[in-house]
Amino acid sequence: TAPAVQVSPAARSLFDEPLRIAVRGLGPRQPVTLRASLRDEGGELFQACARYRAGDDGELDLARCPALPGGSFCGLEPMGLLWALRPQRPFRRLVKRDVRSPFLLKLEVLEGHGDPPGRLLAQERHERAFLRDGVRRVPVRDGRIRATLFLPPGNGPFPGIIDLYGAGGGLPEYRACLLANYGFAVLALAFYSYEDLPKEMKELHLEYFEEAVNYMLQHTQVKGPGIGLLGISKGGDLCISMASFLKGITATAVINGSVANVGAVLRYKNITIPPLGSNPKRIKVNESGIADIVDALNNPLEGPDRQSLIPLEKAECHFLFIVGQDDRNWKSEFFAIEGSKRLQAHGKEKPEIVCYAGAGHYIEPPFFPMCAASMHLLVGKPVVWGGQPKAHCEAQIDAWQKIQAFFCKHLMGKPSGISSKL
Repeated sequence: TAPAVQVSPAARSLFDEPLRIAVRGLGPRQPVTLRASLRDEGGELFQACARYRAGDDGELDLARCPALPGGSFCGLEPMGLLWALRPQRPFRRLVKRDVRSPFLLKLEVLEGHGDPPGRLLAQERHERAFLRDGVRRVPVRDGRIRATLFLPPGNGPFPGIIDLYGAGGGLPEYRACLLANYGFAVLALAFYSYEDLPKEMKELHLEYFEEAVNYMLQHTQVKGPGIGLLGISKGGDLCISMASFLKGITATAVINGSVANVGAVLRYKNITIPPLGSNPKRIKVNESGIADIVDALNNPLEGPDRQSLIPLEKAECHFLFIVGQDDRNWKSEFFAIEGSKRLQAHGKEKPEIVCYAGAGHYIEPPFFPMCAASMHLLVGKPVVWGGQPKAHCEAQIDAWQKIQAFFCKHLMGKPSGISSKL
């Protein structure tokens, strides 16, 4: 029989679901190269390859066969072909712009271990989707709010979450819709550089975010009495600011965020929090022109920079800090520990802090390939984000579980039953 690629689930899966990949019909001990590729919506090609040897029966199951040295990874890595995907051009990060269409993953089996490998023996295409059947995507233009609400299938109300990304601006929806697949009503909220919102992140007004919180609290499909917040990077410190000043927040999960206000002046009523100072002289640029900015920010515990600290001890919610210990954007672990000290010093509940060795700044939903370096809008050049691909991938899988369990516990009042799903 001719070689054939078998993928389970067949034909289509959710992006955060693991795949089982096998090849049948090879010769005994036959050497082959497996190659995975997908193109993002901008046409950017991402690829990974691995060298394998079939079993004595001519079968190759990635869950049981280790990859041999010489490819994008080696060892027993059932999902290696996905987490090891790399852009063909540098400084490109895999993001999903339109969640209504899937990514098309191409899997190829090539003869031998040559470089380049030999002729094509078999191939298979597989769709990696973002929206579970029945999840509703609702564009929101309510007052000043520019957002997209994702509602799970079935009759609500559902526990509500506001999802915020970082200094890249725009309206990323992919994390919000993947989270909605698990029974949450999730509002992906833009805060600058989108439609009629300000083009630049110079000054942010917490009243805008308060409008979004009230929108969720008043929505018939959102289960009260409070909602959750999820933010990464700049979105993380915005979530901490929201939790500190706004009512109706029950649980706040922060991925590699800061406990000081960063990057823009923050205003709320008669309160102004200046951005944390930085020193460009502390940025190291390597011979490839890539910047390491981890030391650029000032210490928010010293001198006038103390004014940038967010008063998170005012918050009346539960906190979860997700920390990549190889984050090269800023000192996320230091920020999480300081946040914890400050909360406890004011008699508040100790936050949950989950640290991942070898994980970088962009801890995304599972199976997004790690982005080692890309353009930073505020720095104006490519920066290194940190992380080791395999450790980073494992962190993303675990963090995704922890985030869902945290929101299940505090918004639904029950342990999450999703662990078997992933």
